[in-house]
Amino acid sequence: MPQDDRLTFKEMCAKFDVTPRTLRYYEYIELLTPVREGRARFYTPRDVARMTLILRGRRWGFSLEDIRQWLLIYDQKGTEAQMRTWVEYADRQIVHLTDELAQLEQAIAELRDTRDEVAQTLELTQGND
Repeated sequence: MPQDDRLTFKEMCAKFDVTPRTLRYYEYIELLTPVREGRARFYTPRDVARMTLILRGRRWGFSLEDIRQWLLIYDQKGTEAQMRTWVEYADRQIVHLTDELAQLEQAIAELRDTRDEVAQTLELTQGND
């Protein structure tokens, strides 16, 4: 593989705006497998693609274990199996996020109501001074 296709540890952190600790953790749980040359680590285009998927999955609320399992499916069974699993994961996550959104909307409504009640009480109290 040409050397210029690879990123150093520092370049990988900068490209994805992650901490060294995060990158090392993703290696530790085998989400990424950089090439090691002595103490240096080099990330291939495959690692860059996987990191893109990892961060996208995290943004969508997937657990690292879900992401790890999904990436393993590609390695073990190929693209079609991975895509089928992705659809299942996405359907499940959409239901979960929709439930969370409903809970957040309810919490916001309750917070607004309470804030309005307190503000109204405060105005009445100040009006009596």
